[in-house]
Amino acid sequence: MTTRWRSTAVGAAAVGLVAGLLVGPVGPAGAAAVYGPDAAAHAPTMTAAAPTPTPTPTPTPASDGFAQLTPAVTRQLDDAIRKVLAEAKIPGVIVAVSAPGKGEYIRSFGVADKATGAPMTPNLNMRIGSVTKTFTVTALLELVDDGKVGLDDPIGKYVDGVPNGDRITLRELAGMRSGLFNYSADEDFYKALTSNPERPFTPQELLDYSFKHPVLFEPNAKFYYCNTNLILLGLVVEKVSGVPLGRFIEREVVAPAGLKHTVFPTGPEFPEPHAQGYTNQTASGKIENSTDWNPSWGWAAGAMISDLPDLRSWAKTLATGTLLTPATQAQRLDVVDAIPGAGYGLGIFNVQGWIGHNGSLPGYGSLVLYLPQARATLVVLLNTDIGYEGQEPSTLFGEAITKIVTPERVYTLPAQPPS
Repeated sequence: MTTRWRSTAVGAAAVGLVAGLLVGPVGPAGAAAVYGPDAAAHAPTMTAAAPTPTPTPTPTPASDGFAQLTPAVTRQLDDAIRKVLAEAKIPGVIVAVSAPGKGEYIRSFGVADKATGAPMTPNLNMRIGSVTKTFTVTALLELVDDGKVGLDDPIGKYVDGVPNGDRITLRELAGMRSGLFNYSADEDFYKALTSNPERPFTPQELLDYSFKHPVLFEPNAKFYYCNTNLILLGLVVEKVSGVPLGRFIEREVVAPAGLKHTVFPTGPEFPEPHAQGYTNQTASGKIENSTDWNPSWGWAAGAMISDLPDLRSWAKTLATGTLLTPATQAQRLDVVDAIPGAGYGLGIFNVQGWIGHNGSLPGYGSLVLYLPQARATLVVLLNTDIGYEGQEPSTLFGEAITKIVTPERVYTLPAQPPS
């Protein structure tokens, strides 16, 4: 569920759920936003350091399952995050955890730029990878609420040339049950992207990489995280609305949600201030700076950009369905088993009660979660996609944090097995 699942042997860019390859642009496009001051920007910036040897007691969760964010719990979180940062060799990370009546934890650790040593700070814009999927699917579901599309419409009604297009429904695309091949797992795509990461890709070019492969299974037979599905849904939104996807999302999703620094870029533009991103999904296999790579290859699956305050707000909007009718939101949250410990609905997952999505694309990772029982929000943003011991970096942080604040609901997301 990150914008990149490391899901194939090819190492291709995949905007995904769990560990993935270059997960496409985690957030579709828009014009550069003007970044203004925010209270989060004044939170202390932390640098990685050796964990304090002083033991602290494990917090006792309240009846809603979420621990009070006391000074002792804050120290535990600091130590746990520093440990992940050091062990996984992650340049920098931004973390926010909060719940009404329980306190607020906002911290940044490490560096935003390895060349200059500039520290990571909570006010930075970041590429969000597959969290983009939550915006694209929300746009689609708004059209469902408007009566302009039906979730059980076949994709062939809107897009020609789709294998099994007369039988694959919009619902199956949004739920990752189409059976289509993931274009970002195609070897030719991976070579094209890594040989010239500044080049633009069109949606049709992305589909062509997918459609040259046979379908993997019959529609709705199983779960398979696939960026191709979102490219198709983005095209549906464009065709039905009559406007470019990024413009529709910014007008009908981002603005009504009250988000101020969330954009769907049309190219490599990246609003300031932003962190530098680092990836090993490169032609050489060496770690390189991917900050200015063109995210068009991720488009509706992973091209978007956002910041901490916006994503904290979006986590609740997404999970509670503020922009949708209750009936449509209920369909969105009707999850089916995806991988062990996780269910997937329509562009959204439920992991041990935490509802949201993760994202990953070359150089960046994200995790945006909401726990309804405690009305708790957890957001993690980092400037690398390089995994550690088979795990997405965002998963490492999510697990470490929830072991402390919600020990009965620990966020863990194993890598998707090859399909």
